[in-house]
Amino acid sequence: MRNKLFTLSLGLILLAGLWQCATKKVATRSYRYEIECVGTGVQGTYLIKVWTYSQDSKVAVAEAKKNAVHAVIFKGFAGSGQGCTSQKPLASADAEEKNKDFFQKFFSDGGDFNKYVAATNDGAINSGDRLKVGDEYKIGMVVSIMKDQLRSDLEKAGVVKALNSGF
Repeated sequence: MRNKLFTLSLGLILLAGLWQCATKKVATRSYRYEIECVGTGVQGTYLIKVWTYSQDSKVAVAEAKKNAVHAVIFKGFAGSGQGCTSQKPLASADAEEKNKDFFQKFFSDGGDFNKYVAATNDGAINSGDRLKVGDEYKIGMVVSIMKDQLRSDLEKAGVVKALNSGF
């Protein structure tokens, strides 16, 4: 009797685990992207293309803006396009961990990151910017980042040091 009860309990636990895994399809991996400068924007902005990876192409488009702001804050980018220069990240390497609560709210769906980014083509994706790579999509989207306003607001929040604060 105990053996049957144990087997039944183990079976139910495994079944529940499999069901949970099957219903939680991960559409995109957290901050998995590539970024490149594509040209000069208006003063105080960056004009960049962000390539986002996802199993769902619609999710990749939605995540592209978030990834672009994340890249400007934490990664920077190389200057390769016409008129582009390499840009260092706005924040230090450990800023994301030190300000974890701030950035969780900032990068949440509908979060404040949206104030600093705009799609240059109203979210439309060119046919050459939608690639199938294995079992996922690689979606390219050109966005404009309001880097001066972003930096100013991050300084006010105490996340990055002001440029005039010295070393």
